[in-house]
Amino acid sequence: MVSAATQRAKAPATVPHPSGTPVKKAVSLVAILAVLTAAGPLAIDMYVPGFPEMKDSLHASSSAIQLTMTAILAGLVVGQLIIGPISDSIGRRKLLIGGVIGYTVMSLVCALAPNTGVLTAGRFLQGVAGAAGMVLARAILTDCFQGRDLPRYFALLAQILGAAPVVAPIVGGAVLAVSAWRMVFVALAAIGAVLTIVVVIRVPETLPPERRHKGGLSGTFRSMGGLTRHRTFIGYVLVLSFSSAALFAYVSGSAFVFESLHGFSPTSYAMVFAVNAIGMLMAGAVFGKLAHRVPLNTLLLTGVGIAVAGALAQVLLVAAIGETVAGSWISLFVVTTGIGLIFPASMSLGQALGRATPGAASALMGGVQFLLGAVASPLVGLFGESTSMPMAVIMLVSLALSGFALLALSRPWLRQGEAHHHDVPPPVH
Repeated sequence: MVSAATQRAKAPATVPHPSGTPVKKAVSLVAILAVLTAAGPLAIDMYVPGFPEMKDSLHASSSAIQLTMTAILAGLVVGQLIIGPISDSIGRRKLLIGGVIGYTVMSLVCALAPNTGVLTAGRFLQGVAGAAGMVLARAILTDCFQGRDLPRYFALLAQILGAAPVVAPIVGGAVLAVSAWRMVFVALAAIGAVLTIVVVIRVPETLPPERRHKGGLSGTFRSMGGLTRHRTFIGYVLVLSFSSAALFAYVSGSAFVFESLHGFSPTSYAMVFAVNAIGMLMAGAVFGKLAHRVPLNTLLLTGVGIAVAGALAQVLLVAAIGETVAGSWISLFVVTTGIGLIFPASMSLGQALGRATPGAASALMGGVQFLLGAVASPLVGLFGESTSMPMAVIMLVSLALSGFALLALSRPWLRQGEAHHHDVPPPVH
């Protein structure tokens, strides 16, 4: 064994695959990957409370400010689709370091932006850079772990993805309480700077040359094309992505439902949002406990069923008796709880099927996830704001499509992607 001092003196060592990773080192690595996963969602939502001030400060329209949100979502999609496959060919560490540095620099560019044009461009590039942490976190987990450990760690990443949209506006609001909107981006730059230091010191290369995809970058992208022809894998991608579309619709529409329709204050709405997020976190924790005893496909099917039931209840309640606080809150809590099972289960199964090229698999899962989320988010407002029905219907349709993809493409009764299944390619050593 090489001592820790020797490791620091030399180039970063490669993490053993998988059980050779010491427990403390594994916990430390997973914690860092969790924070990297949160960086993108934090950048999406932290500045939302500052929209009115930004509109006045930059002399811009509401649509121009909203475009900056679209820009970062587009950047996260593009970044994941590019960075993930490339990492299968050249390794993870250099791309990850470049990503966190780029995230830091682009956050500063946004903080100093003189107009919405520069801000929009900065947000897009911030999204591209931030995508590195998200897509490579999943790939690194797949490099380092397998068997019962992997679903548990994916559950943690899924919980972070669920919690970050809740925490981000609260943190952003706290910054805005003492300073101007530009300081939100300074705070993001500070997070990026800390992550840069941590990644350089603590995250080793997890994909050694002998396990990298051969055939150059063109071959790597061809391998991603091959994944798109894998019926079961694409099914898991669509299950995750349509469920994300439902979650984005909820995030974009729930404030209107509780504040405008039911008269909640922003603080009271934050409590509702937090309670529903707790449901999602609890489901993720339950998944982590059950993943080594219950088939992952069973947990995924259960999550989809729970989420569909919650969305259907919301639609039926609004249609039958109108808007009610209890009906909306309970229905949405059920939906977010179901999604809390869907996210880690679909990630684990998809990455297991794509283990031969985990960067490409992660790119497709994350890229399509944010693409459908970005499409679903503005639809809630587009169909009117006099009732919660548009949000409820969009969520129900999205989750129904998620269920259809699961049954028609992934066919959970075949249990493909399970750790014991012959369709799971062995790790490449």
